[in-house]
Amino acid sequence: MKLFVLSGILYSASAIAGAQQQALPPGTQTPDAPVTQSAAAPKAAIVSPQLATIEDQLDAKKYDAAKPALLAYLSDHATDARAHFDLGYLDEQTDQAEAAEAEYRKAIADDPQQFESRLALGLILARKNDLAAAAEQLKAATEREPATPNPAAQAQAYRALAEIDLKLDPPVAKQALLEALRLSPETVGDLLLTARIASANDDAETAEAAYRRLIARQPDSVEGLAGLAHILVEQKKYEEARPLLETALQQIPDDPGLNMQMASLLAAEGKQDESVASLEKLHAKLPADLAVDQMLADAYLAAKNPQQAEPLLAAVLKSKPNDIDVLDEEGQSLIAEQRYPEAERVFEHATSLKRDDIDAWSGLAFSHSRTHQDAQTLNDLAMRSKLAQDTPVTLFLWAISYDNLHQAKPAAQYYKKFLDAANGKFPDQEWQAHHRLIALGQAH
Repeated sequence: MKLFVLSGILYSASAIAGAQQQALPPGTQTPDAPVTQSAAAPKAAIVSPQLATIEDQLDAKKYDAAKPALLAYLSDHATDARAHFDLGYLDEQTDQAEAAEAEYRKAIADDPQQFESRLALGLILARKNDLAAAAEQLKAATEREPATPNPAAQAQAYRALAEIDLKLDPPVAKQALLEALRLSPETVGDLLLTARIASANDDAETAEAAYRRLIARQPDSVEGLAGLAHILVEQKKYEEARPLLETALQQIPDDPGLNMQMASLLAAEGKQDESVASLEKLHAKLPADLAVDQMLADAYLAAKNPQQAEPLLAAVLKSKPNDIDVLDEEGQSLIAEQRYPEAERVFEHATSLKRDDIDAWSGLAFSHSRTHQDAQTLNDLAMRSKLAQDTPVTLFLWAISYDNLHQAKPAAQYYKKFLDAANGKFPDQEWQAHHRLIALGQAH
């Protein structure tokens, strides 16, 4: 049975600001990483006195005066990439992101080698969650030089690219972060990003080391505490994980992610009652939170209370009707309640969405077997066998389905396979298999 697993930690990443306003990309700005970039446009060697005056106004945040002057300047210098960048920056500072994006694109069209507009546009696209387009612009920025030397801005481009590649291509994310660290000192945010990238690359050792270094520098880091606790739970080091989560919960006692982690820890320790109680309390506070609903349903299933789990899963499915994991869990809860026809419908939907869903084919075979649809059960088992090896349970289903269809030879073959695989773990079914083999004249 596939149960919902708390696989991530809730990170409170800061929003991405404009390229000239922050020295770090989303999720990496920290108190030990002060803003060092100036607000002005890229500093070319030669600039007209008119544009220089406008940029002085931008530096002084006199946007109302700078905008009409910039528009007038651009009416006479329509292909001035620097001026388009200035206008994009001004629009971004006055919360006109779409206009800023358009100006940055004009600047790039006028001067494809301009680093500053590539970086600024990439950050805007990342803020819009257009990750592929953002990565394209940020990568282009890393391949270009600022108008004047600016290692902090170049590092910012690499950090932003690392954040995006963490979702798109984790191995590449690692290299991007290394390039950022080559250009600027390591920050607390870098340690968190290092840990997240390492986890995405299945490098638990590096992730654990990064989280420990983060906590050493910032003992109250909720992200660090939660991240390290998650790794320790996976390593079954529950006694080490518990104080970390307790410290984090002291800071944010009502945080859903931390509470769910604590419930997961309690369940891993075998404290099902405490885990259920913790999640019930969280569910009372957040009755509309689907993640809480699903995890509480998982806890009920683990505690063998399918009657309490099923309504929660049904509620989740109303919002996520095609979620394979939830469909599989709903089907399993219906089987546990012996509501086999309903389980069949759920598993049939799951297999229509995902033909290689092993859990759904297993559940479907069991449900069809319970409703005496033996030919259909054999078909389900055949589909499952294309995806995974048989288990003692599926071998028994093969055997009884053939037996019910009066196909003695394959029935006997599968009863024998089942007995070889069961090895005393299924006493009732093994007794039945022995007696059916005797009846079939195939004593084992």
